[in-house]
Amino acid sequence: MTAFHAKRLPRQLGPAAWSEILPGRPPASPLTADTTADFVIIGGGFAGLSAARRLALLQPGARIMVLDAGRIAEGAAGRNSGFMIDLPHDLQSDDYAGPGDDRAMTTLNRQAIGFARDAVQDYGINPAFFDPVGKINGAASELADGHNASYARHLTDLNEPHERLDAQSMHQITGSRHYQSGLFTPGTVMLQPAGYIRGLANGLARAGVVIHENTAVTGFGRTGRDWTVQTAHAQVTTPRVILANNGHLESFGFERGRLMHLFLYAVMTPDLTPDQLAALGGQPRWGITPSDPMGTTVRRIDSAQGGNRIITRTCASLRPGMVASPAGLARARRIMQGKFDARFPALAGMRMEHAWAGQLCLSLNSVSVMKPLEDGIFAACVQNGLGTARGTLTGIGAAELACGESSDITRHFTAQDRPRKLPPQPFQTLGANATIRFKEWRARNE
Repeated sequence: MTAFHAKRLPRQLGPAAWSEILPGRPPASPLTADTTADFVIIGGGFAGLSAARRLALLQPGARIMVLDAGRIAEGAAGRNSGFMIDLPHDLQSDDYAGPGDDRAMTTLNRQAIGFARDAVQDYGINPAFFDPVGKINGAASELADGHNASYARHLTDLNEPHERLDAQSMHQITGSRHYQSGLFTPGTVMLQPAGYIRGLANGLARAGVVIHENTAVTGFGRTGRDWTVQTAHAQVTTPRVILANNGHLESFGFERGRLMHLFLYAVMTPDLTPDQLAALGGQPRWGITPSDPMGTTVRRIDSAQGGNRIITRTCASLRPGMVASPAGLARARRIMQGKFDARFPALAGMRMEHAWAGQLCLSLNSVSVMKPLEDGIFAACVQNGLGTARGTLTGIGAAELACGESSDITRHFTAQDRPRKLPPQPFQTLGANATIRFKEWRARNE
């Protein structure tokens, strides 16, 4: 019998703050009795829930089951920065320009945004959780402004709209005098990621999709023509399984030695008081990605998204064991406090209410794994740090493959190369973390 067993299960460090700042939810409903389904999806984030929605659209009446190891929106989906980006955004480049056909990828990203927009309308998701206001690449130095200029030339070649912002404009938007310039692009959607994911899950449940939280999958194996998906207390028999668990694809034995498991760290302020908001100035909602990909992402949100707060995200570490360390989070928290204080001196010294780590999975050649893995097993994984849009796309594509459908999405991802093999340990971890530290030092002001 063909069988796959989980080498490790997801472990989180710190709260999923985007979910913490929203109202509470009813208790989880773990899987406790053996059952059957037409489709089983492992993972309830952007990829898994997008796959469930696409399956429900393609095969109305099918029994679709989502199994998540934790609570919905408390894994990676509640730990990102909430940027659903339409344009090229390669984290391994100097200025985000991608290594492949950026026009094709932009078209696909906009399909993901359209898919999410339809879900917001169909399921009555709070529109404040899906805000199509664009984003800014912020630059705090001449070198970073050069990255923006390079990226702007690339966008001009792609015939994509963009606007250069001067220091005064950046101050008016953010209330901060830290930035020398910015590059605004209008197509990004700013998510309250936990709010969007919760709303998507609630809408799917009303439409008949069965979602079991706190139900980690420990393995799955072939039983005749079907697969048996095993959890701690029960099993599900199904002909088709979609793995939507990003880097934990490797935990089941797929693409071993080819996936990079990184953690990024973030902090979030308390809900700012009226006096603090007055001292801060600027607009109530905005999002800045650094013009150097190794710099600092900053967002400001308002009461409709969970409070008047500022989110700071930076620092990365390669962790092949897929577990972030408390020491790494403590280090990142100290660094991010300094970056917050430098940007917002009127609020300097403010103690952050939340600090957390969020897991990313990248490949050396920036490819995803969205393809059949075995007869009846499909992957929607390896999002390369672009989980909101790329996760949505790979979820859609895996659902289409599971239904025998073909589309621009399936053709794009199934044509990609396999993830490139990584250097052996310990050189992989030592070399990668040394490179990360150097790039972070170089981008220390960004």
